[in-house]
Amino acid sequence: MHTDHKPAGQPQFPPHTPHLKTPRAVDKENFRSLVSTVAILLIAPVIAILLTAFVFQSYQVDGPSMRTTLFNNDRLIVWKLPRTFAKITGHDYVPNRGDIIVFTEERLSEFGQDPGKQLIKRVIGLPGERVVVHANVVTVYNAAHPNGFNPDTTLPYQRTAADTAGEIDITVPAHEVYVLGDNRLNSLDSRSFGPVATKNIVGKLAMRVLPLGDMKIF
Repeated sequence: MHTDHKPAGQPQFPPHTPHLKTPRAVDKENFRSLVSTVAILLIAPVIAILLTAFVFQSYQVDGPSMRTTLFNNDRLIVWKLPRTFAKITGHDYVPNRGDIIVFTEERLSEFGQDPGKQLIKRVIGLPGERVVVHANVVTVYNAAHPNGFNPDTTLPYQRTAADTAGEIDITVPAHEVYVLGDNRLNSLDSRSFGPVATKNIVGKLAMRVLPLGDMKIF
């Protein structure tokens, strides 16, 4: 005859009994899950809108004015945070020379285009500088370069073609920048509508994401 013998003093555990939730507990759990799902669905679009408004935004190139740097239908990411921070602190957002920026231009209606249209161009002249276009060459004069320099041959983008048509001699006002398209023979830019107000700058080109084979960080 077999008997179970447990040492004296060893705790006795009752057999395991499955824990069953009451209908009320199940309802509460389902309600919490529903609230969480609804909150995510409501908050996610708000976060997306805030990111697009203040941090970064996707754009698609329309037109040839920035060739051979950017091409029609290229998909871009424009970085907006520096401009947002400048607005919060009450300062101007002045991009660096050579930066490619997106901006709005109210004077486009004078050229038969939608005044609300956003353009993408390269910054050539900064506030207070003198920009001269003559004999198809751009020359910028400032305190550091009183004799002038050609940004197309001295900046990293190294644009060597001497094809900047026009006769321009302008001092860029405060709170404005002078912009040109890289495709100077086919670009509506500051040679036509003048310098761009810094308050109208949307952001700076950060990255080309499409086509995948031409992905690039700027």
